[in-house]
Amino acid sequence: MRQPRMTALLATLMFASLLATAQAAVASPSPKAQSALDKAEVLEQVIAPDVEATPPDAPITPGEAQAVDPAGQAALEDPLTCLARALYWEAKGTPETEKAGVASVVMNRLAHPEFPNTICEVITAGSEQGPCQFSWWCDGRADDVVEEDAYEIAKEIARQALNQALPDQTGGALYFHDRSVQPDWAAVFPLTAETDIFLFYRPSGGAAR
Repeated sequence: MRQPRMTALLATLMFASLLATAQAAVASPSPKAQSALDKAEVLEQVIAPDVEATPPDAPITPGEAQAVDPAGQAALEDPLTCLARALYWEAKGTPETEKAGVASVVMNRLAHPEFPNTICEVITAGSEQGPCQFSWWCDGRADDVVEEDAYEIAKEIARQALNQALPDQTGGALYFHDRSVQPDWAAVFPLTAETDIFLFYRPSGGAAR
């Protein structure tokens, strides 16, 4: 009776070892991904108004950006993942120009002294003290990616935004909304730009609401 038990024990230990190895591989980013994460953190600090930082020697490359969070299931803990996931969900199913507009709003907020000085904080603002600034964050649904191709596009736009290589076609907007809704502030803030899906605004004098 001892041999079957020993075999079962060995099988259990082997499975546990393989599981630990797989989890470690998932938790440890590849060299390309780590390079993108390191650069993104510095680039975020370069844009934030109350942080002094020297830009990295080279921008985030497309390959580096795509190596980050390939499954779209990583925790929202770094600038690139937070921005890409926000573009994916906030402008899901829309053309690249719409996602670029949302990215510009996030980056404009990052650069504004009255908003948080990290991308993740910009995106998750309001989740504890009031309505979320970005609706997908508090809709009660899972935030994991379900369309790989769309997420790759979102990561590429996020890469360009962090590299400050994405033209801002929103007129410096700090707010936006889908055409299907009409928030109360839309009647007060000046309209700066519009697309087929979104309307963009910036308060008079640039003050945040």
